[in-house]
Amino acid sequence: MPKMKTHKASQTRLRLTRNGKVVRTQCGVRHLLADRSPKRMRNLGKKTTSTSWGVVRRVRAAFQAKAAKPK
Repeated sequence: MPKMKTHKASQTRLRLTRNGKVVRTQCGVRHLLADRSPKRMRNLGKKTTSTSWGVVRRVRAAFQAKAAKPK
């Protein structure tokens, strides 16, 4: 079976916590902002965690490939 390649999008947009969760930015902050309340916009600006197994697996593979590179 071939090696898993680094998923570059995950490597740049996401990061791992010590407990293995994925920290990411939330969607819905780019356009059509007039209908959203200030409270909602304030909360959308914060980071959130993702524990979905597919996302976690992809991010771990991306960071392992990054750490394995010789400097």
